Amino acid sequence: MLKPLSAYHWPCNISMEDNSSIEDSAVRDFLLWLRVEKGRADSTIESYKRDLKKFLEWVTQNNLSMKTLGGNDVIRFLRDLQEMGYSESTITRTMVSVRSLYMFMDIEGLRTGNPTKSIELPRVPKGLPKAISEDAVNELLSAIEGDDSVARRDRAILEVLYGTGARITELVNLSLGDIDQTENLLKVLGKGNKERIVPLGRFAMKALKDWLAPAGRGCFEPEIWKSRDDSEALFLNRRGGRLTRQGGWGVVKKYGAKVGLGSSLSPHTLRHCCATHMLEHGADIRTVQELLGHASITTTQIYTKVSRDKLIETYRSAHPRALL
Repeated sequence: MLKPLSAYHWPCNISMEDNSSIEDSAVRDFLLWLRVEKGRADSTIESYKRDLKKFLEWVTQNNLSMKTLGGNDVIRFLRDLQEMGYSESTITRTMVSVRSLYMFMDIEGLRTGNPTKSIELPRVPKGLPKAISEDAVNELLSAIEGDDSVARRDRAILEVLYGTGARITELVNLSLGDIDQTENLLKVLGKGNKERIVPLGRFAMKALKDWLAPAGRGCFEPEIWKSRDDSEALFLNRRGGRLTRQGGWGVVKKYGAKVGLGSSLSPHTLRHCCATHMLEHGADIRTVQELLGHASITTTQIYTKVSRDKLIETYRSAHPRALL
């Protein structure tokens, strides 16, 4: 059973318009439910919010009501998105958001039935993860020169991203108490507030210890902390605040540009590399699933296709009976 909506407290960044309509209120209630009951991340909430704002605007422009809107209206919305040039992946994501909203409205008694239930969504083929070679990763890590505080922080960031397969949001949300330096373990809070413990390899652990030394993180610490969250943050910006997701991205892109990887490198690329390189070296797929925090093993299995392609390529170039 869902809690009554009156039991929730509104986060300020979930609000829609000040002069809210009934439709706006339903969306606000839904977004709040996603956060409080489902534990969805801020980035996920923002994605739903953008999609549903697009839908609400369309409903208003066509003089419709979410309470009486039918399946044919939803199909019209879908076709309008296609005519506006949105990609299939964007349309599918938007329709998933709309479908979830109507499921919520049905459960809450805000309307009867879900007009999206029988509508088939566009099928979006799953793209293969884009990983770079081990040599390219080593070149990237070697691009961090010097031993000053910035170099120590940046080296630790890249080593942890590649060494643990952590998402960039997971990395910047790490706190000092999440590291077990005795057992070389890291506590990571993933999607849906699911906690997992991941091992830290020798290089990642050394980089973290160097960063946590007075000549590393100590140089970023202010005389007076602005907040307790900043004081507990593992990674800091130069102003002594917790490093943001955008700041973490900037670190990765900085060294990617330095070694000529450019747009082919992102924090998620290092996550892909962690999984792909482990599988290529014989790691069990269940182990990789646990390390990355995938809820379903089918998500992890995408990486087996990448490794299989590498196997076929190597076989065809090396086996005497496969040479052309």
